[in-house]
Amino acid sequence: MKGFKQFLLRGNVLDLAVAVVMGAAFGAVVTALVKDLLTPLIGAIAGKPDFSELTLTVNGSKLLVGDFLNALIAFLMMALAVYFFVVLPVNTMVARMRRGEAPPDPTTKKCPECLSEVAIAARRCAFCTSPLV
Repeated sequence: MKGFKQFLLRGNVLDLAVAVVMGAAFGAVVTALVKDLLTPLIGAIAGKPDFSELTLTVNGSKLLVGDFLNALIAFLMMALAVYFFVVLPVNTMVARMRRGEAPPDPTTKKCPECLSEVAIAARRCAFCTSPLV
């Protein structure tokens, strides 16, 4: 039982549990955004946001093409919402935070003869064996 308790109280398991709960809550918010705001907006512009009545019959089998289109459109709208409301703002915030940082020191340099990348401390090129300055 002691090992199980240590396993549960490790940071990785707790972080994962929090991430799953937050992901489910965020999924509900994005679903509501798409279902309650974006889909009616498309309906107001295009006329009809629901394609569930579209079907195709092949040899007596009913293919629900409309349901597939509804799911595909919902997925695309969710992906767009996540990108524009989460990914893009977070990337912008991270770029602003890193704006003042100095770039890391280089670890390689180019050989003047063959233009290959060699270690910064090398005195000869490993590819063409020419001396490096």
